[in-house]
Amino acid sequence: MRGLLQHTLDLFDPPELESTPPEPPVLLGTNARSGGLVTVPLSATLQPARFVHPRANRQLALGDAVVAYEFARGRRRTIGFAVGVEGLSVRAPRWVSLRDVEDAVKEKSDWILRKLSEARERHDRLEAARIEWKDGVTFPFLGEPLVLRLDPSHAFAGAGAVLEASATEGRPHTLRVALAQAASPAQIRDMAQSWLMRQARRIFAERLDHFSPRLQVTWRRLALSNAATRWGSASSDGTIRLHWRLVHFRMPVIDYVVAHELSHLRVMDHSPRFWETVGSVIPDYAVRRRQLKDEAVPRWQ
Repeated sequence: MRGLLQHTLDLFDPPELESTPPEPPVLLGTNARSGGLVTVPLSATLQPARFVHPRANRQLALGDAVVAYEFARGRRRTIGFAVGVEGLSVRAPRWVSLRDVEDAVKEKSDWILRKLSEARERHDRLEAARIEWKDGVTFPFLGEPLVLRLDPSHAFAGAGAVLEASATEGRPHTLRVALAQAASPAQIRDMAQSWLMRQARRIFAERLDHFSPRLQVTWRRLALSNAATRWGSASSDGTIRLHWRLVHFRMPVIDYVVAHELSHLRVMDHSPRFWETVGSVIPDYAVRRRQLKDEAVPRWQ
């Protein structure tokens, strides 16, 4: 079976959903009237974790969990697994039997359950960090909370917003935006995004200028990105693209992404030589990379 397996962390005329076998009963305590043992279903005392893909057409019990997954056949040579926010997807060649597919899923159950749990935890963190755009909303800027206040009495020199430092140590700074109290959530969000993008361009350019001579490379153009799947990219012509929402993170994390993309101007792959290049300016890049992956970025929609 091992020759049929292929792992991936990216998202990807089957039979109907298989039913799960009935749970065995478990004996608990005594009946208050008869004094005899009471038989109750196991589900009444222990609910198994459930991971259900919205397009699930098969399911299996894996350990203490029930996994309903999307299954499809295609022109491929191996059985492939894809774990994402929706759940587990499994693809298999047309010639592989369903029994072999299920055996493959069971064989990799530890990996699948770990990735499903991580995806669920990441989704829960994102939902908890969802921004409700209104007066007084708080969102992170450079790793610190920033309070947004509507201030229709000022135009702030045409910039539309201004950062006001807190007079009390330990209290969050305030972003005052020139909008009426009746402004819609979309207007408030757009004003905050415009301000954050201006800060992103300024900060990213400063950090690119800081690291490029240390890496002995030259960047020629900075572009702000809004990509759905990556924080940055580098082109051989010296163009660096960085996601503007990196400004939610602390400076050490931003520096890691900047150094990562500049290092691609020397090594255009992720070989050991590339990571040695990153490590020459960010020795603890592995820690910062993990922080970039684990820290929740607020949801804007």
